Amino acid sequence: MSGSSHGHTLAAWTGVIISFIGFCVAGVFMVMANVVGFWAGMVITVAGAVVGGIMHLMGLGQKRMGRAAVEQKTDGAA
Repeated sequence: MSGSSHGHTLAAWTGVIISFIGFCVAGVFMVMANVVGFWAGMVITVAGAVVGGIMHLMGLGQKRMGRAAVEQKTDGAA
């Protein structure tokens, strides 16, 4: 995977960091038995995916390769 630059973009890093913070918030409030705080953390987690997707649409994510380029890359690796 490292050869394909999978996830090495500003959109990916931002989405993962926001989702990780939301996951941590939800975990802390789950241990504290606070339902509202838990769901707030879950909303932050989902917001990370939304922000990452929006940033990808803005051009800050990895560019998609065409089908011919994928097939050519696959043939060259074998």
